[in-house]
Amino acid sequence: MKRREFIKTSASLSAGMILTGLASTLINGCNNQMPFKISLAEWSLHRTLNNKEIDHLDLAAIAENNFGIKAIEYVNSFFFNHAKDKAYLTEMKNRADDHGVKSLLIMCDNEGNLGDPDDTKRTDSIENHYKWAEAAKFLDCHSIRVNARSFGSYDEQIRLAADGLQRLVEFGDNIGINIIVENHGGLSSNGEWLSSVMKKVNHPRIGTLPDFGNFRIENEDWYDRYKGMKELMPFAKAVSAKSHEFDEDGDETGSDYYRIMDIVLENGYNGYVGIEYEGTKHSEMEGIRLTNNLLKKIQNSIS
Repeated sequence: MKRREFIKTSASLSAGMILTGLASTLINGCNNQMPFKISLAEWSLHRTLNNKEIDHLDLAAIAENNFGIKAIEYVNSFFFNHAKDKAYLTEMKNRADDHGVKSLLIMCDNEGNLGDPDDTKRTDSIENHYKWAEAAKFLDCHSIRVNARSFGSYDEQIRLAADGLQRLVEFGDNIGINIIVENHGGLSSNGEWLSSVMKKVNHPRIGTLPDFGNFRIENEDWYDRYKGMKELMPFAKAVSAKSHEFDEDGDETGSDYYRIMDIVLENGYNGYVGIEYEGTKHSEMEGIRLTNNLLKKIQNSIS
């Protein structure tokens, strides 16, 4: 909706137009013009969750009540034994629905290496992910996030990771779930390597989850995060706004969010950008708030 049209419509409403479905449609239409949407990744609360200060089942309530965020991204380690527990998954689904919160994806760890050089272990890892894809489908998520960890030479790891992902993505395709890979250490944090894996798998259900900060390959060997974001964004089906510390102006000190979001948006991405606070200087709640404020500032500057 153009700005002057919105002003005219607002004037009509204030003059006495009843707020019916028409007004709601107009308001929602304006919200949909945001250049991207904001979600909350559960990992932002990993310390609080591990300390049992909050419960995994309260994620949707925390996102909506504390931050006004209407979409969440789960981490499997916080409900690891419940992948096939329909009663538990139903409770997750009901709580999200009760708060009007959308479940986007499940981040999956500790299920083996999808690019393992050992054929049996690689197959085991692929099959270990099936239950999470099914859980994601039950929760109305669009994807599971997996890791493309492998061993061997650069080219050999491309072959092995692509094999594991190709076989897993065929399962995901059968049930309507995407398989997306995060830059998450090792060669997966090399944007050129991971984009090569994406091209080799070459399936509409495969994609990336580019993370602003996860470009450390090993020890102090870092891949350029801006180059990596440019290489991974053409395949992105989700985006992770990793944050650690903020300066007095509210800007993240390790990543130039404005520069990165330019890269995100110039690739035509207008989906969810997930807050993933991982710092220690601020409390987790404060870190989420600061990240949310920064993303909103960027939204408003673009809008």
